[in-house]
Amino acid sequence: MTETPGTPTAATRTVAFLVAGEGVERIELTEPWDAVTDAGHTAVLVSTDDGEVGLVDHLTPAGTRPVDRTTAEVSAADVDVLVVPGGVANPDALRQDEHALTLVREMVEAGKPVLAICHAPWVLIEADVVRGRRVTSYPSLRTDLINAGAEWVDDELVSDRGISTSRDPGDLPAFCDALLGAIRGAE
Repeated sequence: MTETPGTPTAATRTVAFLVAGEGVERIELTEPWDAVTDAGHTAVLVSTDDGEVGLVDHLTPAGTRPVDRTTAEVSAADVDVLVVPGGVANPDALRQDEHALTLVREMVEAGKPVLAICHAPWVLIEADVVRGRRVTSYPSLRTDLINAGAEWVDDELVSDRGISTSRDPGDLPAFCDALLGAIRGAE
């Protein structure tokens, strides 16, 4: 087979962005989303409910995004990489959705990359996938993660056996680089 110049040689990967219906930190969704789509991969917004999700800039409403699929409709077999953006309300609501927790567990059990930023490791705690792993998060989650059996460290990016975590929006360059690396590793 002859390659056409400019044609991607790698397969397109599907990256699911897992969110609740509101309180999603806008920049923690849009920057990784843009990194995925700019690299030629498919981004899918998966939420607890259909319709639209509410984005925030810290606590200020910052628009909406349409949902592609609900957590009840998605399994690890459908995606190559999972991203969990933060915000305070988003992961707090998301960790109460059994379908979302099942998706996180399935991804980890299948050895597929899971990336979480800021407050999103709350979801990883509830899914019981941080025990024995090194992780980071927004500093206020430190005790929660330690109590869940994780080793918490204060670094911009921590990767341990398929789970990558970052602290806050200031870490997005490293987070997006890790995301693109995870996609390449999933190829």
